[in-house]
Amino acid sequence: MKHNRITIYDTTLRDGAQTVGISFSLHDKLLIAGALDRLNVDYIEGGWPGSNPKDDQFFKEIRKVRLRHSKIVAFGSTKRKNVSCKNDPFIQALIASRARIITIVAKTWDFHVTSALNITLKDNLRLIYDTIAYLKDRGLHVFLDAEHFFDGFKSNEEYSFEVIRKSRDAGADMIVFCDTNGGAMPNEAQEITARVVRENLLPIGVHFHNDAGLAIANSLASVAAGAISVQGTANGYGERCGNTNLMTLIPNLVLKMRRRCAAERSLIHLTEMSRYISETANLAHDERAPYVGDNSFAHKGGVHVSGLQKDTRTYEHVNPETVGNRRKVLVSELSGKSNILFKAKEMGIELKNRVTLPAELLQKIKKLEDQGFQFEAAEGSFELLIREATGDYRPFFKLKGFRVISEMEGTKKLMCEATIKVEVDGKIEHTAAVGYGPVEALDNALRKALEKFYPEIKEIHLSDYKVRVLNEKSGTAAAVRVLIDQRRKTEHWGTVGVSTDIIEASWQALVDGIEYMLLKNKK
Repeated sequence: MKHNRITIYDTTLRDGAQTVGISFSLHDKLLIAGALDRLNVDYIEGGWPGSNPKDDQFFKEIRKVRLRHSKIVAFGSTKRKNVSCKNDPFIQALIASRARIITIVAKTWDFHVTSALNITLKDNLRLIYDTIAYLKDRGLHVFLDAEHFFDGFKSNEEYSFEVIRKSRDAGADMIVFCDTNGGAMPNEAQEITARVVRENLLPIGVHFHNDAGLAIANSLASVAAGAISVQGTANGYGERCGNTNLMTLIPNLVLKMRRRCAAERSLIHLTEMSRYISETANLAHDERAPYVGDNSFAHKGGVHVSGLQKDTRTYEHVNPETVGNRRKVLVSELSGKSNILFKAKEMGIELKNRVTLPAELLQKIKKLEDQGFQFEAAEGSFELLIREATGDYRPFFKLKGFRVISEMEGTKKLMCEATIKVEVDGKIEHTAAVGYGPVEALDNALRKALEKFYPEIKEIHLSDYKVRVLNEKSGTAAAVRVLIDQRRKTEHWGTVGVSTDIIEASWQALVDGIEYMLLKNKK
């Protein structure tokens, strides 16, 4: 049976928090909940009340937040054997959370029941029934997360059905099939889900882990088989290989499968919310992620760019603006003249009347990239290159010379001093500055020298600095490529430098970064 409307259940704040490298603060959790609400996610699992003070506090604080769409869910397990729900502290913590929706996790694989819980199969069914019935008697909405369901179904199909029947009899509102080990195949996910859907016992949701790289495929296959709800996390966060990535799932459901969900109303904010959550989680955003990565709609090959100029459908499966992303054309040794013309137009530079210039620029770029330059992440340097060739740009200052001195005193930190001399409009400025490394010292000295001529330089912040050794076999004589990202308010730009001397390479990238900002400011 096909269900056109699918509900989205997010577990970033619990399952996603188990990601290596993530440690959400209470403030982080509240911010992410707000972002998920703006994305119109239907259910937000806030955590496990009673398991830690932070989750308890979250359920108190989230009640003060006015959510426009999402409903908050509390997660917990069935009661313990030989303890009544009334006397089980974790069950009481769920009630104390004041969440109106509760998700209970329970074992459904017979192997886990007897080996992990060390109880009988009947005991497990009794725990499931008693817990759900107790919560339903208190007027709560209850979902059952059927842990290891797909493995359990393959091991003991009849017992899996017994779990579903007990959940139904106790009043569960939905049963969620969990692929806890992440090993299910799409054909299994679809066949098992369809098999249960035909019995029409309970509404079915699914929860897949990505250990085999198939969480998205399994989720979509289950929806095709009749599941009406999908659980997942923002950016696919989660233990081991992560969970179903909702930032990929949602557009696939809406744009590919033509299923309805509330999040379709905010699809245009998908990229923004994905990046926001990455920043809040303090993890680097996956720039190759489908739909929301910075390179999701990046084009490098000349043939591709030529096709895009005729019709974007030639090399894009959806319009990037649909998911709040943008098209990028990159320039490299693989580029053709189409790339140069496209980028120039994007930058507001007219090259159509300069018949030979695109080819000349392309050859120059190929020679520079052969030396180790890379302009894909250094569009600031690339724009300066084009504008210099067209005569649209001249340097804002000249370097007369610089010197960097490094000094280590005992076990203290290395301190560096840079002395620099620059010329601006015939005026010489000679100054010095210190830093915790030669590049920082040089950056500080350059800014200090130029600020009296260009006060806006004070607004620039160096936000990223990367060094790549280009030919490792050359040892200490190897060339290095330095990529620098600088920011000014909401703008950011990348620049590049290459040399066998890391300070010289850094200098090239630093100067391009400042020159680029001054050029943009002038315009």
